[in-house]
Amino acid sequence: MIRTQSLTFGYSKLAPIFQDFNWEVERGQSWAVIGPSGCGKSTLLYLLAGLRQPISGQLLINGDPILRPRPQSGLILQDYGLLPWATIRQNVALGLDLRRFYGPDSRHAPAEGLPEDASQRIVHWMERLGIWGVANQFPGQVSGGQRQRAAIARTLVLEPDLLLMDEPFASLDAPTRESLQGQVMDLAKERSLTIILVTHTIEEALLIGEKIMVLENGTNTTPLVVDNPFAGYHPPVQAAGYPELTGRIRAVLKDSAA
Repeated sequence: MIRTQSLTFGYSKLAPIFQDFNWEVERGQSWAVIGPSGCGKSTLLYLLAGLRQPISGQLLINGDPILRPRPQSGLILQDYGLLPWATIRQNVALGLDLRRFYGPDSRHAPAEGLPEDASQRIVHWMERLGIWGVANQFPGQVSGGQRQRAAIARTLVLEPDLLLMDEPFASLDAPTRESLQGQVMDLAKERSLTIILVTHTIEEALLIGEKIMVLENGTNTTPLVVDNPFAGYHPPVQAAGYPELTGRIRAVLKDSAA
């Protein structure tokens, strides 16, 4: 699914965030990326989304180099990215509307019209995520959880195979956060989605990531990657192996922040 080969990137050539970075993600896997602020977590998502280009090396998805945003990749941000003057339904439909002008390969093309099942997709995902009842309201009139559900629905109507998530639950209250985390994990299993989640929270990383990559401040070449047997459920904090795994991740984060 995803492969980086000797990838190097930095906002300054004198201080690369990634250097000779090699990484592989299999289709259908869920990864959590964790690390201190400024270590490159969001930058990695922007590279995967085609919004940034490496200085050298390659980034491949399904064997193809990522030279521009890829229609099959969905990016969900913490701040929702909804248009305040558009209704919730219009915001959910936005990606489909934009695809009319840029075509399935992200290149400018004559308007091709919406997919035949566009309306059904929109209604399906809005109902599935519990926001059909606020379809005609504006983002400022609904809760933070409903706005985040709208952002997720806007991505899912495009039928992506890769979901890139940049701390999408960070600003939500605990019950809403846990509900959305569960919905995203269920959807990923149903649709064999590949998920890359950026988070600051060890507990969230352990809940969602089958594999966890720990980035550090400085240059990342071979960051720590751990297999996570606790993905998908909330184990007791004293479950066998859980304290050791959290302690291992916490120690790397502490050393990086020092």
